Amino acid sequence: MFTLAFAQSIQLFPDGTLFIHIALILVMIWALNRTFFKPINQVIAKRMRQKAGRGGEADDILRDVEEKNKQYDKKLLEARSKSYEMIEQEREAAVAARQAAIDSARAEASAYLNKEHADLDKERAEAKVTVALDAHKMAEQITATILKG
Repeated sequence: MFTLAFAQSIQLFPDGTLFIHIALILVMIWALNRTFFKPINQVIAKRMRQKAGRGGEADDILRDVEEKNKQYDKKLLEARSKSYEMIEQEREAAVAARQAAIDSARAEASAYLNKEHADLDKERAEAKVTVALDAHKMAEQITATILKG
C-alpha cells in the first residue's frame, strides 16, 4: 500500500510550481553572489595579484640571473678564445725563434765546415808541395849517393 500512495504523489509532468522553484533558485544565486561569492572572489583576486606581484618579482630576478649567466658564459667563452689565441701566437713565436736558431746554427756549421774544407785543401796543397820538394831532395841525395859510389 505504501508503494501505491508514493506512486500516486510522483508527477511526471511539471506544473506551475516549477516556475516558483526556478525563481527561488535565481533569487538564491543573486543573493549568494552579492553577499558571499563576490567578497570571496575579491579576496581571492587580491591574493592572486599579491602573489603575482611577488611571483613576478621572482620571475624578474630569475630572468636577470639567467641573462647575467648568459653574459658570464659569453664573456668566459671570449676570454678562453682570446687566451687560446694568445697561446697559439706565443707557440708560433717560439717555433719561429727555434727555427731561426736552428737556421743560424746550420749556417754557422756550414760556414765552419766550408772553412775547415778550405783549410784542409790548403794543407793538402802545402803537403803536396812539401812532399814534392822532399821527393826532389831525396832524389838528389839518391843521385848524389849513387854517383859518389
